[in-house]
Amino acid sequence: MGDTIEYDYGPKGGEVTADTLALLAEMGKQFVSTGDLDISLNLAVEHITDYVEAAGGALFMLDEAGETLTCEACYGDTDIIGMKVGASQGIVGACVQNDTGEIIRDAQTDDRFHKNVDENTGFTTKSILCAPMSVKDVKIGAIELINKRTNDGFFEETDLALLSALASSAALAIINARMAEQLVEQERIARELELAGEIQLSLLPKGGEGWPVAGINIPAHTVSGDFFDYFQLEDGRIVFNLGDVSGKGMNAALMMAKTHSLFRCLGKTIDHPGRLMARVNEEICETATRGMFVTMVGGIYNPKTGVLRIANAGHEPPLLQDQSGAFHSYPADAPPLGISPLIVPDDGYPVEEIHMNGGAFYLFTDGLTEGYVNGNDELGVEGVETLLSQNREADVTSRLAVVIGAIEQTETTQLRDDLTMLGVDDREAMETRAGSSNMQAAIGSEQVVIARVSVPATADRLKLLRSVVGDTARLAGFDDKAAFDIMLAVDEAGQNVIRHGYGEDTSGDMELVISRCAENLVYELFDSAETVDPTTIKSRDLEDVKPGGLGVHLIHEIMDSVEFLPRSQEGGNILRMIKKVDS
Repeated sequence: MGDTIEYDYGPKGGEVTADTLALLAEMGKQFVSTGDLDISLNLAVEHITDYVEAAGGALFMLDEAGETLTCEACYGDTDIIGMKVGASQGIVGACVQNDTGEIIRDAQTDDRFHKNVDENTGFTTKSILCAPMSVKDVKIGAIELINKRTNDGFFEETDLALLSALASSAALAIINARMAEQLVEQERIARELELAGEIQLSLLPKGGEGWPVAGINIPAHTVSGDFFDYFQLEDGRIVFNLGDVSGKGMNAALMMAKTHSLFRCLGKTIDHPGRLMARVNEEICETATRGMFVTMVGGIYNPKTGVLRIANAGHEPPLLQDQSGAFHSYPADAPPLGISPLIVPDDGYPVEEIHMNGGAFYLFTDGLTEGYVNGNDELGVEGVETLLSQNREADVTSRLAVVIGAIEQTETTQLRDDLTMLGVDDREAMETRAGSSNMQAAIGSEQVVIARVSVPATADRLKLLRSVVGDTARLAGFDDKAAFDIMLAVDEAGQNVIRHGYGEDTSGDMELVISRCAENLVYELFDSAETVDPTTIKSRDLEDVKPGGLGVHLIHEIMDSVEFLPRSQEGGNILRMIKKVDS
């Protein structure tokens, strides 16, 4: 065998040759280089069996529960890979449980020997050599060799010492290989979580300078179960939401992505917050698993009116800070999404209508109010209100950043939960509305009526309106082309009154009042039809090839200002169109 090195295995004694050390080194190298634990185990059993000069060998691994031993690799004439025995059964089980190697010189007379393998294969087992694979108190399994390749077929004490050394080396190599696999798996999962986090981040709206809505989301971990979104409809209204998925990790992140996508897709066609939330709830209930649910507030804000309509599905009460600085909360009166479609009313989730009047509206998740400030103190709703009040003059994005920044976030302080907050600020929109009202007042006080025409609301009478509009426009200084454009705009407005205002009612009438106000011509078209909702009147992109909607586009393109006003409490409409004389 070559040079020898004395090696103490305890009372039995023994020696390890330089060849043995070379084998140990080779086995360790194979475990590292192959990258496949099954291949490494088979190579190890093959080398050990041949080195100890046994007829066959098998390696049994103990499962994580410590209840079953399974043959993971074998070498020789008999293939028993996949064979399972109880963790305390047979010679292998005793070896593992006692963490002691054994030599069985006459296997046929040992009650622990399973003779069914010999009976099924025709092989005759004479002697067995078994050594445990363990590192400190960690039991890995055992290596079992059968029938020494000598005349008598019996193993010796030196064989047991040798197998014990080889088994211990294999155990250490297996643990290292498992750790390497775990590290690779952890890196893979970490990378997947990073990609999921990047995808989630891409789902958040970008907004922009001048937007009255802003939001912030800071995940406690790589991915978040919180979300927010907002987007603008064609008529200028802004749809928004903020939600929190139950649970943590990838499941919550996937549910977040689904809910976010559903709301954004359906919110472009369903402009009623209650019905929109009900539709999202139906979809989530169809596929929600493991009892997951979503608390969420969804709403629509109209900058032109300052009216905000929300539906709250089991979420934290939003806050409205009015112009005086006082706060008002709006608790949920409906369950979260994903519980059941049967508990939602037929007309959808309840809707709260809020007149902001220059105030600011805030949504947030419980991760914010339960976040730590000053050690172990929670921020709470009062803390949120205090910070918002102290920063009222800042823009909405800065206000949110101050509140979120109050939560302790350091390398050593782990967030308790995701931090998410959204704000809707009506201050600038109210100033715009006030400016419009002032302009209306100025027009009313300085208007000089230069023409007034009343006609039945029928198509054959629009010719008279066109004639009056053209003549007054030219008298005011417009050239023929500009006068013709103004006639087109007023004519289109009259046709809309006839077709959409009165419909089949041929008894209606229209009145056109043309006034001069400083450098403006003001065209006011009065009707007595049912009062319309201005937010439902939309112009259409010229590239969108289908009938309808171009007339509204034409009017806005020609005139400098267009607005709808209710005529009176009894009904009716006023379409006010303004054209600057010098334009």
